[in-house]
Amino acid sequence: MTENTTGPAGPGAPEHAPERAPERAARRQRADAQRNAVSLLEAAKAVFATSGVDAPAKEIADLAGVGVGTLYRHFPQRSDLVKAVIEHEIDACAAAAPALAAAHQPGAALEKWLHRYTELLATKPGLAPALHSGDPAFDALPGYFFERLAPALGSLLEAATATGEIRADISARDLLHAIALLCRPVAGQGLAYNQRMVAVLIDGLRPGRQ
Repeated sequence: MTENTTGPAGPGAPEHAPERAPERAARRQRADAQRNAVSLLEAAKAVFATSGVDAPAKEIADLAGVGVGTLYRHFPQRSDLVKAVIEHEIDACAAAAPALAAAHQPGAALEKWLHRYTELLATKPGLAPALHSGDPAFDALPGYFFERLAPALGSLLEAATATGEIRADISARDLLHAIALLCRPVAGQGLAYNQRMVAVLIDGLRPGRQ
């Protein structure tokens, strides 16, 4: 019995048909849209840190290098943009944990991650009122927050307690809550103040400080 190698398209047909021009154009459009979305998230992060979460849409679009219409196509409501920025930063903060663990000793990796987490919380004027506004767009954020960050911090905390650099009577959720409280806005103070308070907390986590 002779094996048929001609395939359903007949002899000499290519294994994969060439990509058509409309398909190439659609793929480019998807790639452009993805780049625009990432640019908008990074721009919004920067603008929120200086102007708050109620900053004008044009300020964000200009920094991203796109039109305001592009911003609204990706994020029709302000709450959609705020939620996306927070989730984007939560993901980045969670992803930093294994990278820091690979580059530093456990205690140092934990300390650096906690300061990064502090920055996530303390650099968005107006965020707390927005999150407590009752907008249903934010309903899932607390669950997402702990789902992503508690395991990331837990792995760093476990490593640091195993080496004796950090006391063992503190949990990842304890630390997430404690630093969130320390990052509440203080009149006339900024990120440096929050980082200093977190440094005091970290110092209290070391053995012999009970």
